[in-house]
Amino acid sequence: MSCCYVCLKLSPPFSTTPPPSKTQLSIPNNGIKLLHNTLINTALSSALSFGLLFSFPSSAIAALEAPSLPVPSETCRDVESQDMVPTAPEVVTNEGLVEEAWQIVNDAFLETGSHRWSQDTWQMKREDILSNSIQTRSKAHQIIKRMLASLGDPYTRFLSPEEFSKMARYDMTGIGINLREVPDENGHLRVKVLGIITDSPAHSAGVRQGDEILAVNNMEVVGKSAFEVSSLIQGPNGTSVTIQVKHGNCGPDELIEVQRNLVARTPVFYRLEQTDSGATSVGYIRLKEFNALARKDLVIAMKRLQDMGASYFILDLRDNRGGLVQAGIEIAKVFLNEGDTVIYTAGRDTEFQKAVVSDTSPLFQAPVVVLVNEKTASASEIVASALHDNCRAVLVGKRTFGKGLIQSVFELHDGSGVVITVGKYVTPNYNDINGNGIEPDFQKLPAWDDISKHLSKCSILRQG
Repeated sequence: MSCCYVCLKLSPPFSTTPPPSKTQLSIPNNGIKLLHNTLINTALSSALSFGLLFSFPSSAIAALEAPSLPVPSETCRDVESQDMVPTAPEVVTNEGLVEEAWQIVNDAFLETGSHRWSQDTWQMKREDILSNSIQTRSKAHQIIKRMLASLGDPYTRFLSPEEFSKMARYDMTGIGINLREVPDENGHLRVKVLGIITDSPAHSAGVRQGDEILAVNNMEVVGKSAFEVSSLIQGPNGTSVTIQVKHGNCGPDELIEVQRNLVARTPVFYRLEQTDSGATSVGYIRLKEFNALARKDLVIAMKRLQDMGASYFILDLRDNRGGLVQAGIEIAKVFLNEGDTVIYTAGRDTEFQKAVVSDTSPLFQAPVVVLVNEKTASASEIVASALHDNCRAVLVGKRTFGKGLIQSVFELHDGSGVVITVGKYVTPNYNDINGNGIEPDFQKLPAWDDISKHLSKCSILRQG
């Protein structure tokens, strides 16, 4: 089962600079320096993001799912700080790599199954594992796999360097960076690079982690969300984009031209269909996964279908197992009113629950039918429940898979990675998705009158 993730970048194994907590997904951070949140979303500021938006190691990448985490505090440093200067890759020992993976679990893992995980037993496992030297990198990877398997969580796992590199299809910018909204000392939000892929177009051109994005193609981005800035940067493969960045907390501004290299393929397929003997036009849209192009291409498809005469839409999420959660959140907002709840997130501290709320007016008002089945999972379930609970769509098909856990993807210093469960989702109507799924309103596509009556009744009950 594919999952939604957030990619994270890690600092050296024994980093002592924990980022301050920023969201309700309360995850201590003793030994990990979160670099960025996603693309992937990607930001809870703009939606669900972690402290990485995914945090990535020097060579990380796209985020998929996670609620916002902490952001490192900043002090004004000399403009020649190392954040502005490319450095040689760090050499990590086999023991250091294993401890790096151990520390990630210790700081971020959320136990959601029958296993009873505790930091005390996890500490004993560390001492046992590191009591002997680890002779080869292959052995280190095997130890990490066994260590993660002992958690009893089917979604927490190890990624080889080859598997980790394939996640580039979730890079929402197309130039290899993840952006996140970070508050300054006055409480104003700035969009900063909190994750960057080593040797990506942006990295090679001189963009660095911690840079603030000031403008894209001469358009100032002050006041824009991380998602909006990512969309401005995105463009056709092979073309260039000019971004103005401010290096560090007090460094100089620089105009940098970067060539785009977006590897995602469109997940959207659409057509116009006729019902009621040709009297009604229906826009059918199939969404295969939530990648970097999902939101943009879905909006294009719906506008074209609307221009062709579509009076309502069918959004087919059958067999869609997820992907980039931020993309799912932004797609839900396309249909929701400002102030509507998209999803709730919860982390280690169950007393904390964060509401992800639509901050824009809907782009489309036409009724929607969402097709789901037993393979509809993760980000797909977020979209389905958001539209259903806000009376914007009826669900048709079979009960969904029930994957409501949030994973973050952390890159390790040798280019491999670990996927860690860090939180879970609760629908706007306070239903726990994980292990339960979402029950559809109809098993088969109903008549148009039945769809209208169902949505009308839902709205009346919701308002009353």
